Amino acid sequence: MPNRLANEKSLYLRQHADNPVDWYPWCEEAFRVAREQDKPILLSIGYSSCHWCHVMERECFENPEIAQLQNELFVNIKVDREERPDLDELYMNALQAMTGSGGWPLNVFLTPDGKPFYGGTYFPPEDRGQLPAWPRVLLAVAQAYRERRADVERAAEDLVRYLQQQSRPPLQAAPLREQFLDEAARNLVPHYDREHGGFGTAPKFPSPLQLEFLLRTFRRAGAPRALEMVLQTLTAMARGGIHDQIGGGFHRYTVDEAWLVPHFEKMLYDNALLARVYTLAHLASGNRLCRTIAEETLAYIQREMRGDHGAFFAAQDADSEEGEGAFYLWTPEEIAAVLGNDDAGLACRYFGVTPRGNFEGKSILHVAEDPVTIASEFGLSLDELERRIGSIRARLYEARDQRPHPARDEKVIVAWNALAIRAFAEAGTALDRPDFVTLAERAATFLRDQLWDGKTLYHVWEEGEARFPGFLDDYADLVNALVSLYEATFDPFWIAWARQLTEAILAKFIDPVAGDFYDTASDGEQLIVRPKTFIDQGTPSGNGATAEALLRLGTLLGEHRFIDQARTLLERYAQLAVEHPIACGQLLLALDFALGQPFEVAIIGDPTQPETRALLRVVQASYLPNRVLALRRPEDESAASIVPLLAERSLVDGHPAAYVCRNFACQRPVTTPQELASQLGIALPDS
Repeated sequence: MPNRLANEKSLYLRQHADNPVDWYPWCEEAFRVAREQDKPILLSIGYSSCHWCHVMERECFENPEIAQLQNELFVNIKVDREERPDLDELYMNALQAMTGSGGWPLNVFLTPDGKPFYGGTYFPPEDRGQLPAWPRVLLAVAQAYRERRADVERAAEDLVRYLQQQSRPPLQAAPLREQFLDEAARNLVPHYDREHGGFGTAPKFPSPLQLEFLLRTFRRAGAPRALEMVLQTLTAMARGGIHDQIGGGFHRYTVDEAWLVPHFEKMLYDNALLARVYTLAHLASGNRLCRTIAEETLAYIQREMRGDHGAFFAAQDADSEEGEGAFYLWTPEEIAAVLGNDDAGLACRYFGVTPRGNFEGKSILHVAEDPVTIASEFGLSLDELERRIGSIRARLYEARDQRPHPARDEKVIVAWNALAIRAFAEAGTALDRPDFVTLAERAATFLRDQLWDGKTLYHVWEEGEARFPGFLDDYADLVNALVSLYEATFDPFWIAWARQLTEAILAKFIDPVAGDFYDTASDGEQLIVRPKTFIDQGTPSGNGATAEALLRLGTLLGEHRFIDQARTLLERYAQLAVEHPIACGQLLLALDFALGQPFEVAIIGDPTQPETRALLRVVQASYLPNRVLALRRPEDESAASIVPLLAERSLVDGHPAAYVCRNFACQRPVTTPQELASQLGIALPDS
C-alpha cells in the first residue's frame, strides 16, 4: 500500500511511495507526531538521479524488516534536495560538522524540534568494511535517545549554536585590491592536475566557475598559462568519458582523475555552466573544439532536457533498467552490429572500445588518442575523420535510442533554468546563433508566466504547479540570466523584470548587519538556522551570484545603490574567496567584475540593419567579460526610461553609433567597427 509520498509532486519522493517505510514529506504533521510520541526523527534527503540513493532504497528502505524497525523507532521524513535546497544546505552543514564529510543520501537524526544530533550518508543493510549496518545504526541511535536523552539534547544544542556561528563568519571588511585577483589565481595553481587538467584528484568534478576565472585572468593579466590550463581541461573533458560522446552533454563527475569513468547522471546545471564556459573559451582563444562542444551541449539540452512548455528539466538518472550507466556502454560486437565491420574498426579505435572494456566488461566511449594520430593510422585527413565520426555518431545515437532510457526528472527549477537561459543567450550572440536566443526567450517567458506572481518568485514548477517561495540563488541567477537575455534581445521588459527581482532580493534576503544575504526569504519558513551560502556546490553560491547580479545590473542601469551593496559584500568576503578559490569561484567572478572597470556600451541603431549589426558583433563576438551592453532603436523614446545608459544618445550623421563609457565617463561616439574595437582595446573579431 503506498505511503504518504504517493501524492507528492516530486519524482524522487514518489520513487519512495511504495516503500514499507512510513514516510512523511517535510511537514508540520511529522513534527507534531514526533512530539506526541516522543520519537526522534529520521530525515533522509536525496534526489532522483542519485545512484547511491537508489542503492540504499533497494537495500534498506524496501526491506520490510528494516522498514518495520524504522517505523517503530522513528518518525521518518523524506526530502527532495532539489525542492528544498535550504533544508539540504542546513542539514548537510550539520553532517559535515559532525563527521567532516557529506554526500547523498543524507541521513540525519533530529530531535522532535528539528535539531540534528547524529547522521551519515549511505549505510548498507549488513556491516560492510568500515560501514556499520543500517539496522545497527537505527538501534544505537534510538537507544541513545531513550537512555541518554540529556546528552543527545546537549549535543543538538551545541551543534545548532555552531551552525548559527557558521552563518555569521567573523570576517572584517577590507578594501578591494586588484592584487586579490592575482593571489587567487596563484592559489588555484597547486590544485591543478597538470597531467589530466581540472582541479584536485579523484573523484574529479568539472569546475566551470574556476575555469571562467582563469579566462578572466588571461584577459586581465595577459597570462598565457591561465589560458593553457583552461584549454587543456576543456579538451580533456571533451574527449573523456565524462562527456557523452554520442548524445552530447556531460555527466556529473568521474570517479577517476582522467575524466574516464563517470557517475552517469546528467544535471541541467552542469551542462548549462559547461556550455557557457566552452563558449567563453572559444571567444577568448578561437578554439574550434570549444565552439563545437558548446553548440553540441546546448543541442543536447534542447533535445533531451526541454519540455514542450519551453523550460528545461532538472536531470537524467544514472541508472536505467539494466543498471548504472548501461544506457551509455558498448561492446565491439554491439558497435559492429550497428555500423558494419569497416566503420566499426574506426569507431572502436576512435572511442576506445575493446573486448575487455573499461567498465564492468563494457566500454565507456571516449576519444582514446589525439584525433590527428587516429586519422594518420587510417589514412584520412582530419576533415575526413571528422565527417566519418559524425556519421558514426549519428548511427550509434539512433541505435542507442532504442535502449531503455534513464529516467528524467521533469521538475523545472528556477535557478537551474536561469543558468541555462544565460548560456543560451550568451552563446546565441557569441556564436551568431539566433535560434539559441529564441530558446532562452521561451524559457524566460515560461518562468515569468508560471513562477512569478508579481511579488514572489517561486522555486520549482512540477506537474502544473509552482511551489516553494524562491531562494536567493533563484532570484540572483535569474537576474544574471535576464541581463544576458536583454543584451541578446534588447527587449526592455527583461531588464525591468531584473530590477523588480533585485529589489526583492534587497527587501527579503539581506542581512543588514553583515551586509550579505540569507538563502531564504524573510517571509519564508523559519528553520532552526537561517542559512547563508558563499561556497559553490555544483551551482554558484547564492551570495556570489547576488554580488555579480548587483554589479552587472547596477552598471547597466547606473544604479549606484546596487553596486555599493555588492562591494560591501565583497569587501567582507573577498579574502575568503582569495584563500579558497576552489570553493568560491562565483565570488571571484564578481570580484573580477568589481575591480575590472567594466565597459558600458550603448548602441543607437536598428539591430536588423547591417551597420548596427557590425557594431554589435564587435562587442558580442569578443571576449569582454567585464562589460554591459544596451541598444536603443532610433524611434524608441521609451527605452532610456528603463536603461538610463541610453539617454541623450542619438545617431551620428544618420549612422548607427556606439557610445563607450567607463566609470560613468564616456568617450566620443563612433560609427565604425574599427573605431569601436579601438575604444574597447581589442582586435576586431573574426567575421
